[in-house]
Amino acid sequence: MSEVNKTIQKWHASFKKGTDFDSWGQLVEAVDEYHILARQLQKEVQSTNAFDFTEEQKKTLGKVATCLEMRSASLQCTQSKEDFKLEELKKLETIIQNILTYNKEFPFDVQPVPLRKILAPGEEESLELEEEEEEEDAAAGAGSTEAFPPRAPGTLLPRLPSEPGLTLLTLKIEKIGLKDAGQCIDPYMTISIKDLNGVDVNPVQDTPVASRKEDTYIHFSVEVEIQRHVEKLPKGAAIFFEFKHYKPKKRFTSTKCFAFMEMDEIKPGPIVIELYKKPTDFKRKKLQLLTKKQLYLHLHQTIHKDS
Repeated sequence: MSEVNKTIQKWHASFKKGTDFDSWGQLVEAVDEYHILARQLQKEVQSTNAFDFTEEQKKTLGKVATCLEMRSASLQCTQSKEDFKLEELKKLETIIQNILTYNKEFPFDVQPVPLRKILAPGEEESLELEEEEEEEDAAAGAGSTEAFPPRAPGTLLPRLPSEPGLTLLTLKIEKIGLKDAGQCIDPYMTISIKDLNGVDVNPVQDTPVASRKEDTYIHFSVEVEIQRHVEKLPKGAAIFFEFKHYKPKKRFTSTKCFAFMEMDEIKPGPIVIELYKKPTDFKRKKLQLLTKKQLYLHLHQTIHKDS
């Protein structure tokens, strides 16, 4: 069997694994598998090796990657307006299997997804291993006050309906302190709730790009509605905040640092929480502070409770 056919066989196995997880209701595993396959396909699309696939075939692979991302988004956001169903995704199985001979029109009106959007879980850290921390110390532009260019809003979800006797939590992300705040491009925050095993218990949400940066602070001033009543959150769960920004030289969005709040910290009013070095440790086993400086994530909590 040729190398190309082996590659196609691996893609098909990965696709089948993802759709199986999806159909079994193992959504976290399905999303991870879809991300991994989308990244593999996109790497092939970006490849300069002209002997493996034609430009038309690469375009088709790029569109398959887009559909995988769309399905992932549908699984992660229960109120997504553009719901991409599993039945639709399964139509792509024969395209992957027969990519070398496929010559029909693509079944969905989509465009190949840009490379910067689809790093597989944990992959952004491996791409950055060679980068020295000192590189980030040269805070060109730090100290200036500057508005960020407008960009499409994130995947923030509305508040859940209230239920008698149950508590809802609104978290206002006010600002984050970073020594090189002026250097961060298109910064935003990903908010998730994980159980003790690091598994999602809520839809993951992304904030819009931050509103402004000033001195050593990046200001968000955005409210995030936690998508489960506090009483229904599993014991030992934590709310994670991953700070992400775009790195033009490497052409991908990177996690710079993260913070988290545990359940006993849920109380009305302001809270300041520490920042930790990446990679994000959802199990909270090996935590390393980002800096010794007095720089933190600033939040404000609002509790809603119907008596």
